[in-house]
Amino acid sequence: MKKAAVPSVLVLVLLLAVAIKAEAQQLPKVPRIGILEPATSSSIAARIEAFRQGLRELGYIEGQNITIEYRYADGKSERIPDLAAELVNLKVDLIVTSQTPTVLAIKKVSSTIPIMFFLLSFPVENGIVNSFARPRGNATGLTVLSKELNGKRLELLKDASPTITRVGVFSNPANPTQPLEWKAIQAAAVALGLKLQSLNVRSGADLDVAFEAALKQRAQALINLPEAVFSMNRKRITEFATKNKLPAMCSDPQAVDGGCLMSYSPNLLDLYRRGATYVEKILKGAKPADLPVEQPTKFEFVINLKTAKQIGLTIPQKVLIRADKVIK
Repeated sequence: MKKAAVPSVLVLVLLLAVAIKAEAQQLPKVPRIGILEPATSSSIAARIEAFRQGLRELGYIEGQNITIEYRYADGKSERIPDLAAELVNLKVDLIVTSQTPTVLAIKKVSSTIPIMFFLLSFPVENGIVNSFARPRGNATGLTVLSKELNGKRLELLKDASPTITRVGVFSNPANPTQPLEWKAIQAAAVALGLKLQSLNVRSGADLDVAFEAALKQRAQALINLPEAVFSMNRKRITEFATKNKLPAMCSDPQAVDGGCLMSYSPNLLDLYRRGATYVEKILKGAKPADLPVEQPTKFEFVINLKTAKQIGLTIPQKVLIRADKVIK
């Protein structure tokens, strides 16, 4: 008795299954990265787009050969630990972030997932890296030299408005870098003969109280220490300064486009674009511990003359000629 032949259809199905399995094994893994930002998506949209542009220039196209998971704390610092845990549980290949609290939150839930950071002020002092040259650990990225920048910002503010003697300083005491930032700007104030007035703001809800304190203490100018809460609320701060005819130095260059008197800062879009090179190196096997922390190379001094006119300030010519961009 002859053995029944295997139906040709079944043979074809088996061959197709084997082919599909072989093809799946040959497909390269699509890297998956996470982005965790303390601010709102709208307040830093230009920066994130600059980062994506940097990835595209290196051949990484979102949705094609790289996947990006976005998480924004919307200025609510209490959300950061949970968002960090979400990204770690997704087993992303690395996490991109900015500001010290988010880096510390990620490191608390994972000591192995690579972290690439932007805009950190004091990564060594806060224990995030061992040194710029040899970071060690699982984090590396780009710093903003806040210790030097805050003094320079105060100096430019004084040069633009020579008669000021009292400056209100917006800071966020919930950010562990802020005491270090304050120490640096206080040293500059002493050298310039200025008195600083602390205006603490943990969230946008604290701004009105800070505004009242600035007026009560008769601040003659305003400056903010770099922090996500101030980038998110740059419009409110600018409107308050303009309404009360107070010269203001903002850490975020975008604030000047919106009416802040001036800013002096690294080119933030350039920093985010450059961050893509770290991502490429890490995805190709490099360890954060072996990638030195970079310092900014491009700085911009921007002045808004429309705002100067609104507040009745004539900026000296010697200051104007130092500006990289003047908005008229």
